[in-house]
Amino acid sequence: MTTIARPTLGFGDRHVTWRTIDGFEHAAYHILSVDEKARIVDLLFKFKANERLLLHRLGAAYRTLVLQGELKIYRPDGTLQEVRPVGSYVAGQAGGEPHTEGGGDQDAIVYFTNREIDGPIYEILAANLTVQATFGIPEFKSLLAAQAGAGA
Repeated sequence: MTTIARPTLGFGDRHVTWRTIDGFEHAAYHILSVDEKARIVDLLFKFKANERLLLHRLGAAYRTLVLQGELKIYRPDGTLQEVRPVGSYVAGQAGGEPHTEGGGDQDAIVYFTNREIDGPIYEILAANLTVQATFGIPEFKSLLAAQAGAGA
């Protein structure tokens, strides 16, 4: 089998209404679904180019698919841990090292599905790793309701 290199095209997001949360610079979201019974939250994140999201820890199993750009993952000390190029699919378990993440040289758009949710999906952390905020199914249900109420 031969692999053919092709130019990277941008993800067609003109019909996606991106939303932001105060205090979370450099990222926008669009919630696709919240299934409380199945314990799954699906959403898109758009990370600004060459910027990073807040330090956080994952509290649920997840899968990601990079749809545009590249997703960069950083350790708590700021060193680059991993670069996920467009088309990268990763499945992981809850827990793991706290990290930050953000876009590469262009905005990154990434599909996230969070599964087996039993408590917070994301814990937002201070530099000393104390929990500053959490996002779980109730918060995502509220954000989805607001998104739907705004016509998106």
